[in-house]
Formats: sequence, structure tokens, C-alpha cells
Amino acid sequence: MPSLAEEICIGNLGSLQTLPESFTWKLTAADSLLRPSSAVSFDAVEESIPVIDLSNPDVTTLIGDASKTWGAFQIANHGISQKLLDDIESLSKTLFDMPSERKLEAASSDKGVSGYGEPRISPFFEKKMWSEGFTIADDSYRNHFNTLWPHDHTKYCGIIQEYVDEMEKLASRLLYCTLGSLGVTVEDIEWAHKLEKSGSKVGRGAIRLNHYPVCPEPERAMGLAAHTDSTILTILHQSNTGGLQVFREESGWVTVEPAPGVLVVNMGDLFHILSNGKIPSVVHRAKVNHTRSRISIAYLWGGPAGDVQIAPISKLTGPAEPSLYRSITWKEYLQIKYEVFDKAMDAIRVVNPTN
Repeated sequence: MPSLAEEICIGNLGSLQTLPESFTWKLTAADSLLRPSSAVSFDAVEESIPVIDLSNPDVTTLIGDASKTWGAFQIANHGISQKLLDDIESLSKTLFDMPSERKLEAASSDKGVSGYGEPRISPFFEKKMWSEGFTIADDSYRNHFNTLWPHDHTKYCGIIQEYVDEMEKLASRLLYCTLGSLGVTVEDIEWAHKLEKSGSKVGRGAIRLNHYPVCPEPERAMGLAAHTDSTILTILHQSNTGGLQVFREESGWVTVEPAPGVLVVNMGDLFHILSNGKIPSVVHRAKVNHTRSRISIAYLWGGPAGDVQIAPISKLTGPAEPSLYRSITWKEYLQIKYEVFDKAMDAIRVVNPTN
């Protein structure tokens, strides 16, 4: 957990008139991507990841093509009401508009995940990130909300619960579509099939509310540094201020401009493992703005609880395509990612790709 001084600093970023040295990222011609360095390229190309209408009869093919090409896509007609998106965005804004001292009352503990604080990837980078956030990973958020909103916590807890319920259904739907594009089903994943039959959850979800305050020198700051998500997939709602960028080898950094009612889907590390490397885990980051703050809400859909072993789907492996990664539990992978960050995939790799 960040020190008290650091927490106060991230809680008051929007009031700063100059960029502190600790938040200043050095500019170079070459982007360091995931390497823990403050030297990055800020250029982005004029291109866009696909927007897929989930009511399209060819949705499985479209999602498959986008996932294999980008590791990310955008979705429309997804069934999440605009009111719910507006409600959780309003909740986030209300939270982050609070005085720093008030937000610190809901700070995440040293041993916990839920609560207020800086990005969890911060320790892997030399410079600090121009953002603050609130993570909801278990029911402890209800206590935090009771602290932040003594009189309205029931209303805000209700918004979170509805958002979790709707996102969980959407994440499952996207999983089925993406698997279908690879010619497999949930039944081909033994542990997922067993969980479904028993009525248990295939994945565990968490929410990260993000706030990127206005920045006096956005060209030299970073809202959220480049990384991949440890999830199966992540569903992102962003406010009408842009900032999200995804990386593609053929294109470089591509800005994902927000559009009303459109959500962004990022494929994560666990799906990369399940697909035996066929679906990339997209590298992405968030930039900041000089005149407008930005809110984003990430639904992080990870692996199942317990000792369930996650490995490449057997139907996607064979003599010509051996398994690239060893079996691993969700908890074990998170620990490896926490220790080695961008080297996590290398740490569990058993075969190097031949192409």
C-alpha cells in the first residue's frame, strides 16, 4: 500500500499546477512497452479497433477475427442499459470528487485489494502514474461505502451489485463467442464445464474505478502505464474523454476513442493461455488530458476460485501445436504476475512458439 504522503498526492493531483518530477516520464523515440522504465513514446497512429454489433448474426466470426488481430475490440448492442453505465460513472465521479482525506478513509489495506489507492502495477515503474482508483474485489467494499456515504451507501452498493450481475452475464457471453471462433466450447474446458454443471461461477469478477485528473503537462505524464490484464477478459466503460490506447505490432499505439453506449473488451493473459497463444493478451495504457478529467470502469473477469488448474485447451493442442504453457491456478498466476510483472508468461512457458 502506498505511504500516506503518496496517497494524499494522488488524491489531489487535479489541483497541481506543475508536474512533479516523480510523475514526469522521459520521452524517447522508442517505446519501452512493458519494460519498467519511465522512457516511453507518446505517439499514436490514426487507426481504430473494430466495433462489433453483438446482434450481428456473424458476431462469433467478427469477435474471433478482432481477438486474433488486436486482442481487443469494441461492442455495441451489448444489453447493458445506458442508465446503468451512467449510474456507475456518476458513482465514480462522486467518489473521486471527495476530499483526499475522505478518500483515504477507504484506502486498501496492506493485505487487501479492495479500496482506494494508486494502480497496483505502480511498483514496477520508476515514475508515478497520474491517476487514482478504487478496487471492488470482495464484499469489503460495502464497509468502505458505508464510510464514504453513511446515508447513501445502500443506493451505491445496489448500483455496484447490478453492474456486477450484468457484466458477469456479458463476460460469459463473450467467452462463448470467442471460444466458438476457435472451434471450441465451454464443454471442451473440463473445469469450466464442471463448474457450469454444478452452478458455480466459471470466472470471478472485480471492478476497478479509475480517475485520471486534468494534468498540467499531459505529454510528459502517464495515467496508467503499459501492461496486460491478468484476466480471462476485461470489459471497459470509459467516459466521453479519451485516453485508452492499445498496442499492436503492425500499427504501434492506437487510441480507442469513446463512443456513447460502446464498451471496450480487452483479452487477458488467462485467455491467451487457454487459446494456446492464438489470442493475444493486449498491451494497453491510459494517457491523460490537459483540460478534461477522465473516468473509466473496468470489469476484470478472472479465473475461478480454488485449485482449478488452467491450461491450454486440449482441442487446441497436438503434435504440431504442443502446449505453450503449463497448468496453473488463478491464484498462482496472480502471484507470479505480482512478482515478475511482464515476465509472467515466460515464467510458465514450456514451449517457445515456432512462428
